[in-house]
Amino acid sequence: MRENERADYLIVGSGLSALVFGALMAKDGKTVYILEAHEYPGGFGHTFTMAKKYHFNAQLHYVWDCGEGNTVNRVLKQLGLDKNITFERYDLNGFDHMHIPGYSLEIPSASDELAKQLSALFPEHTSHIQGFIQAVQKVRQGLKCLSPPMRPQLLLKQLPVALSASPLWQHTPDVFDEYQLPEAAQTLLALQWPDFLLPPEQLSFYAWVILFTGYQEGAYYPTQHFEHVINSLVGSIEENGGKVLTDTEVTEFLVERRTVKGVKAIDRRSHETCVFWGDRIICNIDPKKAASMIGLHKFSPSVQRKLDYDYSPSNFMAYCAVKDLDLREYGFGPWNTFHSEDVDLNAAFKRMYEENDFSRPSFAITTPTLLTTAKRDYPEDCQILEFLTVANYRYFDELQKRDRKAYNRKKEEILETILNIVERDYMPNIREHLVFRITGSLTTNERFCRCPQGNS
Repeated sequence: MRENERADYLIVGSGLSALVFGALMAKDGKTVYILEAHEYPGGFGHTFTMAKKYHFNAQLHYVWDCGEGNTVNRVLKQLGLDKNITFERYDLNGFDHMHIPGYSLEIPSASDELAKQLSALFPEHTSHIQGFIQAVQKVRQGLKCLSPPMRPQLLLKQLPVALSASPLWQHTPDVFDEYQLPEAAQTLLALQWPDFLLPPEQLSFYAWVILFTGYQEGAYYPTQHFEHVINSLVGSIEENGGKVLTDTEVTEFLVERRTVKGVKAIDRRSHETCVFWGDRIICNIDPKKAASMIGLHKFSPSVQRKLDYDYSPSNFMAYCAVKDLDLREYGFGPWNTFHSEDVDLNAAFKRMYEENDFSRPSFAITTPTLLTTAKRDYPEDCQILEFLTVANYRYFDELQKRDRKAYNRKKEEILETILNIVERDYMPNIREHLVFRITGSLTTNERFCRCPQGNS
């Protein structure tokens, strides 16, 4: 067994938050070790390569809060990476394109333009739409007061107004109904549900406002793609004396007097057992999983109750490459596309998640190669297309264990249904140009990102 030097900060797991925290501490002169079981750092932010030439990000598709002076920008400046890591903004006139039976809407950054477009689609509801959009902006202003840096005077002034605009604890459809928005308008506004992996009836208005207005104020994609962000953070840690050790799986937390002092880990390449110690141990893996490794009985009853949570719904992903086909000619560009075969998103979600029926799916489409002009080592005339929807972990886990062929058939069935819709509504000839396709389920998430039940 090999013992390593003690670190000031020993971090288990290398998700984005761990890498950012580790980089900040390393730049501050602290000794930082980050241990990652996977071969890539970055958690769901990591990028993998297939067929030696196609690059796909595991989960991330767009981010917000990257503009000058915003949180991401401030952190990058603190790390001296703001010139190295830059972002491209999605189309201000339509960063998300929504499509449901009978209606389409391109979500603009300007709220007055959004109100105008919705009013054009639903002219008899113009006053209700305008009242709703104004309420959203009031709530957003109040929520901004809760974001760092805190400004008490602004908080006292803005928060009561925002709270009075609409009760934040209500579910999103209840607020939509309160402002008498027609069902189709509600669906167009809530069609970003894959960002939450929750149906509108389970989503608080608070959460919806944060995400929706966050992207309105700036939806971004990294100029050099997400792997450049991850690699730059890792580089910053290593340049300041830290270590990011991949293929290093923690197998045991070492506890002394009710305090975690270190960990045992296996080097998955050499199969050697290693011991790491730290003055402070930071856990960036699932809390329930970590607690079970430590021993749940060692925690207080109140902490045990907090750890007794359900895992979130998770997703099915399809990663595709097309050749000799320009996606821009078929309505794709620097935006995401959201599609639903059903105006009732709650019914669509239930059908897919509870009944495992994907015959009329609701899903998202993203096109990473159209989000930045930065060159990449893709084959010539090749573009990337990715699809995302919800799926049920228990169903896929049991199917995979019971019948691997049936499991693979189900994944292909979902992709084939989506491709049928894409051929019908977007690109009639997409199958002729598909040169690569691979699907990932929740068990794929669990295997590669070590997330229990595939939750993301």
